Amino acid sequence: MNICVFSSSSNALQDFYFEEARTLGSLMGKHGHTLINGGANVGLMEAIALSALKAGAKTLGILPEKMQKKNLVSKHAHKVIITRDMVERKIKMRELSDAFIALPGGFGTLEEILEVLTLKQLAYHNKPVVFINTHDFFASLFLQFEKMYTENFSKEAYRNLYFVAGDSREAIAYIEAYKPSEPTDKWFKVPG
Repeated sequence: MNICVFSSSSNALQDFYFEEARTLGSLMGKHGHTLINGGANVGLMEAIALSALKAGAKTLGILPEKMQKKNLVSKHAHKVIITRDMVERKIKMRELSDAFIALPGGFGTLEEILEVLTLKQLAYHNKPVVFINTHDFFASLFLQFEKMYTENFSKEAYRNLYFVAGDSREAIAYIEAYKPSEPTDKWFKVPG
């Protein structure tokens, strides 16, 4: 299975974030999955790529040419695809992936996983979407989701669009056992 992992490109993180990324990469290799990620040689992106490669996983990095020009291309990918920009990068990542995982990350990680979640909400795909909530990193985001549900900005049924995993083992188990569900109509009431 091709699993896309969105994650931080920061090297300034605490080690437990790197440990979780390395665990995920190792599990992907042991389970025979292919890693698709942002293809950079920094942060959790590099940690998971190196770990996945060591565990026998195929690795595919997808990087926009602007990042290539900054010498940010990982040397731990079997293949690197260079795209014109971030939009093309995300499209390519979605096309090639069977599942999506978000490890902790910054604005880019959030933008990527929320776009995948929105596209699932709108029935453009029905693939598993997982947040690995390392050290409760996504707690504030999930509180925002709760406010969206309680104030009718989003339907309660959308809790089923994603899975919150405590760690990488739980994430991989969920993806491997995933059964697509029927999409819920997004709108509460559509004008006649």
